[in-house]
Amino acid sequence: MNRSLLRRIASPKKVLTGAAVAATAAGALLAAAPAQAASEASQAQAIAKKMIGDSAQYTCFSNIVDHESDWNINATNASSGAYGLVQALPGSKMASAGSDWKTNAATQIKWGVDYMKDRYGSPCGAWNFWQANNWY
Repeated sequence: MNRSLLRRIASPKKVLTGAAVAATAAGALLAAAPAQAASEASQAQAIAKKMIGDSAQYTCFSNIVDHESDWNINATNASSGAYGLVQALPGSKMASAGSDWKTNAATQIKWGVDYMKDRYGSPCGAWNFWQANNWY
């Protein structure tokens, strides 16, 4: 538990015990989760911008990732099992870009860009197909 949370829980102004401590700690953890997810998403976006370079191609790539996973590297489609930023099916296909495909945004981005280039010519080709079909 971090020190600031401990100070809030054990504050001399308000002494919390038992369930109140657990509820306060759980609330703090739940409040931190969206911030952590947003930070991870912005890190992944920065990596993609650097890797892709061309702003138009990045925008197309970003549009797909926004729809497919909302920039969540752990996103899993419950019905198909598609995984990651670009929803590879199966996710293990991304191992061709690196053994850390489950946890590394750069590996998922590399695989996704290569897939889009191979199949659609570019991320914008993939985005054009996505817009027409709601999948790519």
